[in-house]
Formats: sequence, C-alpha cells, structure tokens
Amino acid sequence: MSSTKFDLSISEKMRKSITEKLRQTETNHDVRILFAIESGSRAWGFPSPDSDYDVRFVYAHPPDWYLSLTPGRDVIELPLDAVYDINGWDIKKALNLLLKPNPVLLEWLSSPIRYIWDDSLCAELVAFSQTISHGQACLHHYLNLGERQFNLYIDGKERVNLKKYFYIVRPAMAIAWIRKHPDIIPPMNFQKLMVGLDLNTDVQMALKDLLLAKSHSKEVGLASRINVIDDFIAAQFDWAHENASSVKADKRDHLNQANTLFRSIIKFER
Repeated sequence: MSSTKFDLSISEKMRKSITEKLRQTETNHDVRILFAIESGSRAWGFPSPDSDYDVRFVYAHPPDWYLSLTPGRDVIELPLDAVYDINGWDIKKALNLLLKPNPVLLEWLSSPIRYIWDDSLCAELVAFSQTISHGQACLHHYLNLGERQFNLYIDGKERVNLKKYFYIVRPAMAIAWIRKHPDIIPPMNFQKLMVGLDLNTDVQMALKDLLLAKSHSKEVGLASRINVIDDFIAAQFDWAHENASSVKADKRDHLNQANTLFRSIIKFER
C-alpha cells in the first residue's frame, strides 16, 4: 500500500525568507503579527513539487488605530508571485469571523506549519474557538466549497487536474469528519482527516494512490477520474444536503468574551 506520509517541514532557507517578509510587514504597516501559518496544500498534506507558499496571518494595530471615526482597511496583502501568496486579517476582523464561526480561521488555528506563533495568545484563541459550536457553519462551508469546485473543475470531465480534484476531496473528507465527530473541528491536514475516519479499504487505497500521484505531479498535472472517490464525494455531499438543517448552531452569546479578548490583545496585555 502506498504511503500517505508527507514531510510537513519547510526548509530553513524558505522559513527564513518568509519570516523576514512577515517582520518587514510588521514594520511597513505598524502592526504586530499574532500568528502566521501555512494554509495551502503544504499544510493540507498534498503539495505538488512546484506548490507555492500560502502564508496567512492575523495581526493587531496599536490601540489608537481602532479609535477612529472611519474604519481602516482590515486586511494586508503582499504582492502575489509564483512563490509567495501572503496575506492576513486584522484581529478585529478575525474575531468577528470566528464568532460566526468561520471555518477558515478555525483551520488557520490548527495548521501544522507555523511561522510566527504567540503561544499564550494562540492558546486563548484556540480555547475560545472551541467554545463556539462549529458544526453547522462548517457543514455548510464545506458543502458549498466542495460543490462549487466540483461544478467548476470536475463535472462532465473525464480527466481532471489533480490539484482541483483534491479541492473537492478535502471538503468531502471534512464532511465525513463532521458526520463522525460532530463536536470536534475537522483537522486541516488531510492525513489526520484520514486517520480519524472509518473509510473502507477501497476508498483508503484510492486516496493514498491519489496523494502519491499528486506529490509527484506539477500543479497542472492531469489524471483520470476515480469512480470510488467520485462515489465517496457524492455520498458525503448527499448526506450534507439531507442533514445540514439538523446540525444546530450554539446560540449562546460569546460577544462579551470576544470583546474582552480583543481589548486585551490590542492593549498588549497578551
């Protein structure tokens, strides 16, 4: 059976380059980066040989920046090129999205690849995220994401881009995770998703072979569709359609807790 273990490490040269760009961003924009992680295929567990680096971060301005009659821009985006895709959210934006909750931010907080990580603060952010019921938001998010990608890149095609194929397989796996572990946030990494699911042998072997093929192909690598994987995707999407309304969101008010955390962050008490 093919191995699904992939090296999540980043070379020291690349890690240094990314960290330097992040520190320069702090200087250029007068912000403090609270955490910065890898969010793309390298962290998901299925990079290609020529995958770029998808770096995401959350930052805070000095307190006076938030005391303005006109709100400032709440994202920072560095110029995109073939190697680097780096952008981040202001902590106020991040916490408001977390209150929804936003599955993207939940994934950032669970990334296995970290460039900057304030241990104390991030522990509080993770703990806060775990107090918010996430099942309904995650289910709708992964269903919409997966079906949108399927309609764009898979439906009606016999040969598909492996990268796009995984963009549909991963949401389907996350839905399968929610079915089995409704109270646990789906892990970002694909291998961890597989370990936590009771997949039948045919699906496991097909996914492992697909992972191996993806690891050796370029970003534009093409392959034939795989029936057992297509059937697995369809089954997860069908279940999500049938059960999305029954996954209830937690209606408790977490706004006061979020405000307290936000104020402590911008006052540099964390």
